[in-house]
Amino acid sequence: MKTTNILATGLLLLGFFMPQHMQAQDFFKDRKLNLNEDGSNYVKFTFLTQAWLRNQDFNPGSTINNVPQDNGTDIGIRRYRVQMFGQLTDRVFIYTQFGENNFNSMSDRKVGFFVHDAMGDYAIDKDKLSLGMGLSGWSGLARFAAPSAGTILGVDAPLYQQSTNDVTDQFLRKLSVFAKGKLGKFDYRIAMAKPMNIQKSANYNPTITSNASFSADPPDMQWNGYFQYQFKDQESNQTPYMTGTYLGKKKVLNIGAGFVYQKDAMWRLGTANDTIRENMVHLAADIYYDAPIGSKGEAISAYGSVTHYDFGKNYIRNAAVMNPVNGTKDPTILNGSGNGFPMYGTGTILYGQLGYKLKDNLIGKTTLMPYVSLQHANYERLNTAMNFYDIGVNWLLSGHTSKFTLAYQNRPVYNTTGDQLERKGAFIAQYQVFFN
Repeated sequence: MKTTNILATGLLLLGFFMPQHMQAQDFFKDRKLNLNEDGSNYVKFTFLTQAWLRNQDFNPGSTINNVPQDNGTDIGIRRYRVQMFGQLTDRVFIYTQFGENNFNSMSDRKVGFFVHDAMGDYAIDKDKLSLGMGLSGWSGLARFAAPSAGTILGVDAPLYQQSTNDVTDQFLRKLSVFAKGKLGKFDYRIAMAKPMNIQKSANYNPTITSNASFSADPPDMQWNGYFQYQFKDQESNQTPYMTGTYLGKKKVLNIGAGFVYQKDAMWRLGTANDTIRENMVHLAADIYYDAPIGSKGEAISAYGSVTHYDFGKNYIRNAAVMNPVNGTKDPTILNGSGNGFPMYGTGTILYGQLGYKLKDNLIGKTTLMPYVSLQHANYERLNTAMNFYDIGVNWLLSGHTSKFTLAYQNRPVYNTTGDQLERKGAFIAQYQVFFN
Protein backbone atom coordinates (compact mmCIF):
# COMPACT_ATOMS: atom_id res chain seq x y z
CA MET A 1 0.00 0.00 0.00
CA LYS A 2 2.81 2.43 0.87
CA THR A 3 4.52 1.77 -2.46
CA THR A 4 1.25 2.38 -4.35
CA ASN A 5 0.72 5.68 -2.52
CA ILE A 6 4.28 6.82 -3.29
CA LEU A 7 3.88 6.02 -7.01
CA ALA A 8 0.50 7.75 -7.18
CA THR A 9 1.86 10.86 -5.47
CA GLY A 10 4.80 10.92 -7.86
CA LEU A 11 2.54 10.72 -10.90
CA LEU A 12 0.37 13.55 -9.61
CA LEU A 13 3.40 15.78 -9.01
CA LEU A 14 4.81 15.04 -12.44
CA GLY A 15 1.45 15.85 -13.99
CA PHE A 16 1.24 19.13 -12.08
CA PHE A 17 4.67 20.27 -13.24
CA MET A 18 4.27 19.02 -16.82
CA PRO A 19 4.68 21.91 -19.30
CA GLN A 20 1.34 23.12 -20.59
CA HIS A 21 2.30 22.71 -24.25
CA MET A 22 2.93 18.97 -23.77
CA GLN A 23 -0.13 16.81 -24.42
CA ALA A 24 -0.86 13.77 -22.25
CA GLN A 25 -0.30 11.38 -25.16
CA ASP A 26 3.20 12.85 -25.66
CA PHE A 27 3.98 12.83 -21.96
CA PHE A 28 3.17 9.13 -21.59
CA LYS A 29 4.49 8.00 -25.00
CA ASP A 30 6.02 4.48 -25.05
CA ARG A 31 4.95 3.94 -21.41
CA LYS A 32 7.40 6.58 -20.28
CA LEU A 33 6.98 9.85 -18.43
CA ASN A 34 8.81 12.15 -20.80
CA LEU A 35 10.81 15.00 -19.30
CA ASN A 36 11.36 16.82 -22.59
CA GLU A 37 9.58 17.11 -25.90
CA ASP A 38 11.58 14.53 -27.88
CA GLY A 39 11.43 11.93 -25.10
CA SER A 40 15.20 11.54 -24.81
CA ASN A 41 14.93 12.41 -21.11
CA TYR A 42 12.33 10.38 -19.26
CA VAL A 43 11.33 8.36 -16.21
CA LYS A 44 9.86 4.87 -16.55
CA PHE A 45 8.11 2.41 -14.22
CA THR A 46 7.80 -1.38 -14.71
CA PHE A 47 6.16 -4.17 -12.69
CA LEU A 48 6.68 -7.93 -12.58
CA THR A 49 4.99 -10.79 -10.74
CA GLN A 50 5.88 -14.47 -11.05
CA ALA A 51 3.65 -16.81 -9.02
CA TRP A 52 4.33 -20.54 -8.62
CA LEU A 53 2.15 -23.55 -7.91
CA ARG A 54 4.45 -26.50 -7.27
CA ASN A 55 4.40 -30.15 -6.26
CA GLN A 56 7.69 -31.84 -5.45
CA ASP A 57 9.44 -34.67 -3.66
CA PHE A 58 11.56 -33.53 -0.72
CA ASN A 59 15.04 -34.64 0.24
CA PRO A 60 15.22 -37.54 2.74
CA GLY A 61 14.74 -36.44 6.36
CA SER A 62 12.89 -33.20 5.51
CA THR A 63 10.55 -31.75 8.14
CA ILE A 64 8.04 -28.94 8.45
CA ASN A 65 7.97 -27.67 12.04
CA ASN A 66 9.60 -30.97 13.07
CA VAL A 67 6.96 -33.09 11.29
CA PRO A 68 8.46 -35.45 8.63
CA GLN A 69 7.46 -34.63 5.05
CA ASP A 70 8.29 -36.64 1.91
CA ASN A 71 6.30 -34.63 -0.62
CA GLY A 72 4.28 -31.44 -0.75
CA THR A 73 2.41 -28.84 -2.75
CA ASP A 74 3.05 -25.15 -2.20
CA ILE A 75 2.11 -21.76 -3.63
CA GLY A 76 4.49 -18.84 -3.63
CA ILE A 77 5.65 -15.58 -5.15
CA ARG A 78 8.91 -16.47 -6.86
CA ARG A 79 9.60 -12.84 -7.81
CA TYR A 80 7.90 -9.48 -7.44
CA ARG A 81 9.59 -6.39 -8.87
CA VAL A 82 9.01 -2.66 -9.18
CA GLN A 83 11.54 -0.82 -11.34
CA MET A 84 11.89 2.97 -11.48
CA PHE A 85 14.58 4.36 -13.75
CA GLY A 86 15.23 7.23 -16.09
CA GLN A 87 17.53 9.13 -18.39
CA LEU A 88 17.40 12.35 -16.40
CA THR A 89 19.75 14.27 -18.70
CA ASP A 90 21.62 13.27 -21.82
CA ARG A 91 24.40 11.86 -19.63
CA VAL A 92 22.80 11.02 -16.27
CA PHE A 93 20.97 7.72 -15.76
CA ILE A 94 19.39 6.49 -12.52
CA TYR A 95 18.08 3.01 -11.77
CA THR A 96 16.23 1.64 -8.74
CA GLN A 97 14.49 -1.67 -8.19
CA PHE A 98 12.44 -2.93 -5.26
CA GLY A 99 10.86 -6.31 -4.74
CA GLU A 100 10.53 -9.61 -3.04
CA ASN A 101 11.78 -13.14 -3.74
CA ASN A 102 10.69 -16.60 -2.62
CA PHE A 103 7.69 -15.63 -0.52
CA ASN A 104 5.72 -18.70 0.55
CA SER A 105 3.89 -20.11 3.56
CA MET A 106 7.19 -20.60 5.44
CA SER A 107 8.32 -16.98 5.01
CA ASP A 108 8.39 -14.31 7.67
CA ARG A 109 5.47 -11.99 7.01
CA LYS A 110 5.64 -8.30 6.08
CA VAL A 111 9.44 -8.13 6.01
CA GLY A 112 10.47 -9.41 2.58
CA PHE A 113 10.16 -6.24 0.43
CA PHE A 114 13.67 -4.84 -0.04
CA VAL A 115 15.90 -2.73 -2.27
CA HIS A 116 17.45 -4.74 -5.09
CA ASP A 117 19.19 -1.91 -6.95
CA ALA A 118 20.00 1.72 -6.21
CA MET A 119 22.58 3.16 -8.56
CA GLY A 120 23.38 5.96 -10.96
CA ASP A 121 25.83 6.40 -13.81
CA TYR A 122 27.31 9.22 -15.85
CA ALA A 123 28.16 8.88 -19.54
CA ILE A 124 31.67 10.16 -20.20
CA ASP A 125 30.97 9.11 -23.78
CA LYS A 126 27.37 8.18 -24.59
CA ASP A 127 28.34 4.87 -26.22
CA LYS A 128 31.90 4.08 -25.21
CA LEU A 129 32.12 4.74 -21.48
CA SER A 130 29.80 5.25 -18.53
CA LEU A 131 30.90 5.27 -14.90
CA GLY A 132 28.57 4.45 -12.04
CA MET A 133 28.27 3.50 -8.40
CA GLY A 134 25.79 1.97 -6.00
CA LEU A 135 24.02 -1.30 -5.30
CA SER A 136 23.55 -2.99 -8.66
CA GLY A 137 23.73 -6.11 -10.80
CA TRP A 138 26.79 -4.92 -12.73
CA SER A 139 28.88 -8.02 -12.21
CA GLY A 140 31.22 -10.39 -13.92
CA LEU A 141 31.38 -13.93 -15.15
CA ALA A 142 28.63 -14.72 -17.68
CA ARG A 143 25.49 -13.55 -19.47
CA PHE A 144 23.01 -14.73 -16.84
CA ALA A 145 25.01 -13.66 -13.81
CA ALA A 146 22.55 -10.75 -14.08
CA PRO A 147 19.43 -12.11 -15.84
CA SER A 148 16.45 -10.03 -16.92
CA ALA A 149 13.80 -11.62 -14.70
CA GLY A 150 10.88 -10.77 -16.98
CA THR A 151 12.36 -12.39 -20.11
CA ILE A 152 13.72 -15.69 -18.77
CA LEU A 153 13.44 -18.51 -21.34
CA GLY A 154 12.29 -21.17 -18.89
CA VAL A 155 10.67 -21.22 -15.49
CA ASP A 156 13.86 -19.92 -13.89
CA ALA A 157 17.30 -18.54 -14.75
CA PRO A 158 20.57 -20.54 -14.54
CA LEU A 159 21.08 -19.47 -10.94
CA TYR A 160 24.49 -21.13 -10.59
CA GLN A 161 26.01 -18.19 -12.52
CA GLN A 162 25.26 -15.93 -9.54
CA SER A 163 28.29 -17.33 -7.75
CA THR A 164 28.04 -15.40 -4.45
CA ASN A 165 24.25 -15.02 -4.35
CA ASP A 166 23.20 -13.96 -0.83
CA VAL A 167 26.54 -15.06 0.63
CA THR A 168 28.54 -11.86 0.17
CA ASP A 169 26.03 -9.92 -1.94
CA GLN A 170 22.32 -9.05 -1.84
CA PHE A 171 20.51 -11.45 -4.15
CA LEU A 172 23.32 -11.10 -6.77
CA ARG A 173 23.50 -7.27 -6.39
CA LYS A 174 26.80 -5.81 -5.19
CA LEU A 175 27.95 -2.53 -3.73
CA SER A 176 30.31 -1.50 -6.49
CA VAL A 177 31.93 1.07 -8.71
CA PHE A 178 31.56 0.06 -12.33
CA ALA A 179 32.41 1.00 -15.89
CA LYS A 180 30.50 -0.15 -18.96
CA GLY A 181 30.19 0.70 -22.61
CA LYS A 182 30.41 -0.35 -26.24
CA LEU A 183 33.39 -0.09 -28.57
CA GLY A 184 31.74 -0.85 -31.88
CA LYS A 185 30.32 -4.37 -31.49
CA PHE A 186 32.42 -5.05 -28.40
CA ASP A 187 30.40 -4.72 -25.19
CA TYR A 188 32.10 -4.62 -21.79
CA ARG A 189 31.45 -4.25 -18.08
CA ILE A 190 33.98 -4.18 -15.25
CA ALA A 191 33.34 -3.59 -11.55
CA MET A 192 35.11 -3.27 -8.22
CA ALA A 193 32.77 -4.55 -5.51
CA LYS A 194 32.94 -4.54 -1.71
CA PRO A 195 31.75 -7.97 -0.44
CA MET A 196 29.03 -7.81 2.19
CA ASN A 197 29.54 -9.08 5.72
CA ILE A 198 29.59 -12.89 5.63
CA GLN A 199 28.43 -12.99 9.26
CA LYS A 200 25.03 -11.64 8.15
CA SER A 201 24.42 -14.25 5.44
CA ALA A 202 21.50 -16.60 6.11
CA ASN A 203 23.51 -19.80 6.59
CA TYR A 204 26.69 -18.41 8.12
CA ASN A 205 28.73 -21.00 10.02
CA PRO A 206 31.90 -19.81 11.77
CA THR A 207 33.37 -23.31 11.93
CA ILE A 208 36.50 -23.86 9.81
CA THR A 209 36.97 -27.38 8.42
CA SER A 210 39.25 -29.09 5.91
CA ASN A 211 36.75 -28.14 3.19
CA ALA A 212 36.92 -24.54 1.98
CA SER A 213 34.32 -21.99 3.08
CA PHE A 214 34.02 -18.22 2.88
CA SER A 215 36.42 -16.46 5.21
CA ALA A 216 35.07 -14.40 8.09
CA ASP A 217 38.09 -12.06 7.94
CA PRO A 218 37.50 -8.51 6.67
CA PRO A 219 37.24 -9.04 2.89
CA ASP A 220 39.39 -7.68 0.10
CA MET A 221 37.74 -6.01 -2.87
CA GLN A 222 36.13 -8.28 -5.45
CA TRP A 223 36.89 -7.71 -9.16
CA ASN A 224 34.34 -8.53 -11.85
CA GLY A 225 34.28 -8.39 -15.62
CA TYR A 226 32.21 -9.62 -18.57
CA PHE A 227 33.03 -8.96 -22.21
CA GLN A 228 31.10 -9.91 -25.32
CA TYR A 229 31.24 -9.41 -29.07
CA GLN A 230 27.82 -8.87 -30.60
CA PHE A 231 27.90 -10.06 -34.22
CA LYS A 232 24.30 -9.30 -35.22
CA ASP A 233 21.74 -6.96 -33.64
CA GLN A 234 23.12 -4.89 -30.79
CA GLU A 235 21.74 -5.30 -27.28
CA SER A 236 21.13 -2.47 -24.87
CA ASN A 237 23.52 -2.09 -21.93
CA GLN A 238 21.51 0.62 -20.23
CA THR A 239 20.92 -1.71 -17.28
CA PRO A 240 23.00 -4.75 -16.28
CA TYR A 241 20.22 -7.28 -16.85
CA MET A 242 20.54 -9.54 -19.91
CA THR A 243 17.52 -10.71 -21.90
CA GLY A 244 16.63 -14.40 -21.76
CA THR A 245 14.84 -14.52 -25.11
CA TYR A 246 13.58 -11.85 -27.50
CA LEU A 247 10.87 -14.19 -28.88
CA GLY A 248 12.05 -13.51 -32.43
CA LYS A 249 12.06 -9.71 -32.14
CA LYS A 250 15.85 -9.53 -32.62
CA LYS A 251 18.59 -11.50 -34.33
CA VAL A 252 21.36 -11.78 -31.76
CA LEU A 253 24.60 -13.76 -31.89
CA ASN A 254 27.11 -13.08 -29.09
CA ILE A 255 30.21 -14.73 -27.74
CA GLY A 256 31.34 -13.70 -24.27
CA ALA A 257 33.83 -14.34 -21.49
CA GLY A 258 34.10 -13.13 -17.91
CA PHE A 259 35.68 -13.48 -14.50
CA VAL A 260 35.23 -12.92 -10.77
CA TYR A 261 38.29 -12.61 -8.52
CA GLN A 262 38.73 -11.96 -4.82
CA LYS A 263 41.98 -12.34 -2.89
CA ASP A 264 41.86 -14.54 0.22
CA ALA A 265 38.09 -14.90 -0.02
CA MET A 266 38.15 -18.50 1.25
CA TRP A 267 39.73 -20.39 4.12
CA ARG A 268 40.16 -23.99 5.38
CA LEU A 269 42.16 -26.04 7.84
CA GLY A 270 45.45 -27.54 6.69
CA THR A 271 46.94 -30.88 7.73
CA ALA A 272 48.75 -29.20 10.62
CA ASN A 273 45.45 -27.68 11.81
CA ASP A 274 46.62 -24.31 10.49
CA THR A 275 44.37 -21.88 8.61
CA ILE A 276 44.97 -21.79 4.86
CA ARG A 277 43.59 -18.84 2.90
CA GLU A 278 42.76 -19.20 -0.79
CA ASN A 279 41.76 -16.82 -3.55
CA MET A 280 38.34 -17.11 -5.19
CA VAL A 281 38.73 -17.29 -8.96
CA HIS A 282 35.85 -17.86 -11.39
CA LEU A 283 36.18 -17.96 -15.19
CA ALA A 284 33.51 -18.46 -17.85
CA ALA A 285 32.91 -18.36 -21.59
CA ASP A 286 29.54 -18.49 -23.34
CA ILE A 287 27.65 -18.17 -26.62
CA TYR A 288 24.12 -16.86 -27.17
CA TYR A 289 21.91 -17.07 -30.26
CA ASP A 290 18.34 -15.78 -30.38
CA ALA A 291 16.61 -15.15 -33.72
CA PRO A 292 13.52 -15.55 -35.89
CA ILE A 293 13.79 -18.60 -38.15
CA GLY A 294 10.47 -18.79 -40.00
CA SER A 295 7.95 -16.73 -41.92
CA LYS A 296 5.14 -17.19 -39.39
CA GLY A 297 6.81 -15.92 -36.23
CA GLU A 298 8.86 -18.99 -35.35
CA ALA A 299 12.04 -18.33 -33.39
CA ILE A 300 14.89 -20.14 -31.70
CA SER A 301 16.78 -19.32 -28.52
CA ALA A 302 20.01 -21.13 -27.64
CA TYR A 303 22.65 -20.58 -24.99
CA GLY A 304 25.71 -22.53 -23.90
CA SER A 305 28.44 -21.86 -21.37
CA VAL A 306 31.45 -23.40 -19.69
CA THR A 307 32.42 -22.19 -16.21
CA HIS A 308 35.29 -23.01 -13.91
CA TYR A 309 34.71 -22.26 -10.24
CA ASP A 310 37.58 -22.18 -7.77
CA PHE A 311 36.14 -21.58 -4.31
CA GLY A 312 39.01 -23.51 -2.73
CA LYS A 313 39.45 -27.17 -1.90
CA ASN A 314 36.24 -29.23 -1.89
CA TYR A 315 33.89 -26.26 -1.56
CA ILE A 316 30.21 -27.10 -2.06
CA ARG A 317 27.06 -25.05 -1.50
CA ASN A 318 23.39 -25.99 -1.76
CA ALA A 319 20.58 -23.89 -3.16
CA ALA A 320 16.90 -24.45 -2.35
CA VAL A 321 14.64 -22.17 -4.37
CA MET A 322 11.68 -21.00 -2.29
CA ASN A 323 12.20 -23.93 0.07
CA PRO A 324 8.82 -25.08 1.44
CA VAL A 325 10.28 -26.95 4.45
CA ASN A 326 12.30 -25.69 7.41
CA GLY A 327 14.18 -28.64 8.86
CA THR A 328 15.82 -32.04 8.43
CA LYS A 329 16.34 -35.09 10.65
CA ASP A 330 18.96 -36.74 8.45
CA PRO A 331 22.43 -35.17 8.84
CA THR A 332 23.91 -37.67 6.34
CA ILE A 333 22.16 -35.92 3.41
CA LEU A 334 24.48 -33.39 1.77
CA ASN A 335 21.58 -31.59 0.04
CA GLY A 336 20.00 -30.43 3.27
CA SER A 337 16.23 -30.11 3.55
CA GLY A 338 13.38 -29.72 1.08
CA ASN A 339 14.42 -29.11 -2.51
CA GLY A 340 18.06 -28.21 -1.88
CA PHE A 341 20.83 -29.56 -4.08
CA PRO A 342 24.56 -28.80 -4.60
CA MET A 343 24.27 -26.02 -7.19
CA TYR A 344 27.68 -24.43 -6.51
CA GLY A 345 31.10 -25.93 -5.96
CA THR A 346 34.75 -25.97 -6.91
CA GLY A 347 34.92 -27.56 -10.34
CA THR A 348 33.74 -27.15 -13.92
CA ILE A 349 30.16 -26.61 -15.09
CA LEU A 350 28.70 -27.07 -18.54
CA TYR A 351 25.32 -25.47 -19.11
CA GLY A 352 22.97 -25.33 -22.07
CA GLN A 353 19.43 -24.21 -22.77
CA LEU A 354 17.38 -24.40 -25.95
CA GLY A 355 13.92 -23.08 -26.76
CA TYR A 356 11.77 -23.06 -29.88
CA LYS A 357 8.90 -20.63 -30.39
CA LEU A 358 6.15 -22.07 -32.56
CA LYS A 359 4.28 -20.00 -35.13
CA ASP A 360 2.23 -17.01 -34.07
CA ASN A 361 -1.51 -17.47 -33.51
CA LEU A 362 -1.08 -21.20 -32.95
CA ILE A 363 -3.85 -21.26 -30.34
CA GLY A 364 -6.12 -18.33 -31.10
CA LYS A 365 -3.85 -15.31 -30.73
CA THR A 366 -1.42 -17.19 -28.49
CA THR A 367 1.44 -19.60 -29.10
CA LEU A 368 3.79 -22.04 -27.37
CA MET A 369 7.53 -22.13 -26.71
CA PRO A 370 8.91 -25.43 -25.37
CA TYR A 371 12.39 -25.44 -23.84
CA VAL A 372 14.98 -27.63 -22.15
CA SER A 373 18.02 -26.83 -20.00
CA LEU A 374 20.79 -28.81 -18.29
CA GLN A 375 23.43 -27.93 -15.70
CA HIS A 376 26.19 -30.56 -15.76
CA ALA A 377 28.80 -30.02 -13.04
CA ASN A 378 31.90 -31.92 -12.03
CA TYR A 379 32.57 -30.75 -8.46
CA GLU A 380 35.59 -31.87 -6.40
CA ARG A 381 33.44 -32.75 -3.42
CA LEU A 382 31.15 -35.14 -5.33
CA ASN A 383 32.04 -38.61 -6.56
CA THR A 384 29.77 -38.37 -9.63
CA ALA A 385 28.72 -35.51 -11.88
CA MET A 386 25.84 -33.31 -10.71
CA ASN A 387 23.11 -33.06 -13.36
CA PHE A 388 20.15 -30.74 -12.86
CA TYR A 389 17.68 -30.48 -15.70
CA ASP A 390 14.56 -28.50 -16.44
CA ILE A 391 12.04 -29.27 -19.21
CA GLY A 392 8.94 -27.21 -19.89
CA VAL A 393 6.72 -25.22 -22.19
CA ASN A 394 5.73 -21.55 -22.16
CA TRP A 395 2.22 -20.61 -23.23
CA LEU A 396 2.76 -17.09 -24.54
CA LEU A 397 -0.60 -15.45 -23.96
CA SER A 398 0.88 -12.04 -24.79
CA GLY A 399 4.63 -12.48 -25.18
CA HIS A 400 6.45 -11.97 -21.88
CA THR A 401 3.67 -9.62 -20.71
CA SER A 402 1.41 -12.55 -19.87
CA LYS A 403 2.69 -16.10 -19.99
CA PHE A 404 1.99 -19.43 -18.34
CA THR A 405 4.78 -21.98 -17.90
CA LEU A 406 4.60 -25.66 -17.06
CA ALA A 407 7.91 -27.26 -16.08
CA TYR A 408 9.45 -30.41 -14.66
CA GLN A 409 12.76 -30.17 -12.77
CA ASN A 410 14.92 -33.07 -11.63
CA ARG A 411 17.82 -32.97 -9.17
CA PRO A 412 20.24 -35.49 -7.61
CA VAL A 413 20.48 -36.29 -3.89
CA TYR A 414 23.92 -36.92 -2.34
CA ASN A 415 25.15 -38.09 1.03
CA THR A 416 27.88 -36.25 2.92
CA THR A 417 30.58 -38.52 1.51
CA GLY A 418 29.71 -37.35 -2.02
CA ASP A 419 27.87 -40.42 -3.29
CA GLN A 420 24.66 -39.96 -5.29
CA LEU A 421 21.77 -41.79 -3.61
CA GLU A 422 18.73 -41.02 -5.78
CA ARG A 423 16.97 -38.31 -7.77
CA LYS A 424 13.97 -36.13 -6.89
CA GLY A 425 11.54 -34.24 -9.11
CA ALA A 426 9.33 -31.17 -9.06
CA PHE A 427 6.38 -30.03 -11.19
CA ILE A 428 5.98 -26.25 -11.43
CA ALA A 429 3.22 -24.09 -12.88
CA GLN A 430 4.12 -20.39 -13.16
CA TYR A 431 2.03 -17.43 -14.21
CA GLN A 432 3.90 -14.24 -15.10
CA VAL A 433 2.58 -10.72 -15.55
CA PHE A 434 5.15 -8.21 -16.78
CA PHE A 435 4.33 -4.54 -17.41
CA ASN A 436 7.25 -3.08 -19.35
